[in-house]
Amino acid sequence: MAAEVVMPKLGMAMKEGTVSTWNKKVGDSVSKGDMIASINSEKIEMDIEAPQDGVILDILVQEDVGVPPGTIICYVGKPNEQLTEQNSSANELQAPKNEVAAAISLEEPPANAAPSKKRKETVLISPIARKIAESENLNVETIKGTGPKGRITKADVEKVLAERASEASRPPAEIDKAIQKETLPVAGMRKVIASRMHSSLLNSAQLTINMKADVTDLLSLQREIKDVIQQRHKVKISLTDFIARAVVLSLQEHKQMNSAYIDNEIHLYNHVHLGMAVALENGLVVPVMQHAEKMSLVELAAEIKTRAADARQGQLGTDRMQGSTFTITNLGAYGVEYFTPVLNPPETGILGVGATEDVPMYKGDELQKRNLLPLSLTFDHRVLDGAPAANFLGTIKQYLEQPILLLL
Repeated sequence: MAAEVVMPKLGMAMKEGTVSTWNKKVGDSVSKGDMIASINSEKIEMDIEAPQDGVILDILVQEDVGVPPGTIICYVGKPNEQLTEQNSSANELQAPKNEVAAAISLEEPPANAAPSKKRKETVLISPIARKIAESENLNVETIKGTGPKGRITKADVEKVLAERASEASRPPAEIDKAIQKETLPVAGMRKVIASRMHSSLLNSAQLTINMKADVTDLLSLQREIKDVIQQRHKVKISLTDFIARAVVLSLQEHKQMNSAYIDNEIHLYNHVHLGMAVALENGLVVPVMQHAEKMSLVELAAEIKTRAADARQGQLGTDRMQGSTFTITNLGAYGVEYFTPVLNPPETGILGVGATEDVPMYKGDELQKRNLLPLSLTFDHRVLDGAPAANFLGTIKQYLEQPILLLL
């Protein structure tokens, strides 16, 4: 019986998947597990495998066409097998019967690849990018990849081809005189970020307030305990870990900030799923530390580092990017002080952390050098007003300025 190959749903937030390329055409023979197509979801490019032995009976979704998850993209069946009327109308009805979910794997070269391509197979490159590069006789080893782990994407190959075509078609004099510009398609992760951030600003009443915390004693405590924690728990404790712990404790005291505005209702959460924004080369992701309220400082620090590493290596599962109740974003490493973080919907708050600054301050009658940390809190004014938001930020400040509380 013909098997339906569907566009898989890669996480709750996925609304559309696009067929990047078909590796097989109608009538081609396939074995179970063969890579028959590549798809682009909103956050990652992946391969689709044949669910059974047979031939490609029909292709319903063409390349570069986006369809919702669950849409049938092709049929795999026996040679000369006729599709029934029920099969033909399955896409319109979205009938779940006899549906065989497509098997998905990260884009790695097939094990039975020809020996002559062994050198190329060591290069991290998506299937569609490899197909284009080979058809244009490009040496993939000379192409700089912009994907996870330096993976070469379709956009990277197209950029090289565009540069080659431009150089070939223009005389040197024209190149010098022409105004140089580059047009990049808004797709994949950038498309998702653009859509979510624009929607966030349109559909909430965002306000940002600022405060500075004196973290001199906190930094001293960090230096005092970091070696012991490193030796005992194999975790390198950082300022970000202390801030995350302070936020978790503060959210437990200010329930209204640990909430979401959904369908004209305010949902208050007893658990704290803490999101930590992680910058990638082509955008950012927000790994979620689930049930952070149950973690000690050391446990939270270990979880943050594990999830951040997974995100940078492209190994973060979609289940680890969902359900956050509050988010922290840190631009201190870039020398930024105050900024205006944009809410991660439907959350009520997001904390922006800036770079510490050495300033002279009086402590009593004594002038001292103190370390001040800029904090920027963006909150949804529909959920709470300025005073309770300021109290929440003040509680974070209190924990940071009395760091011994973070160890209890």
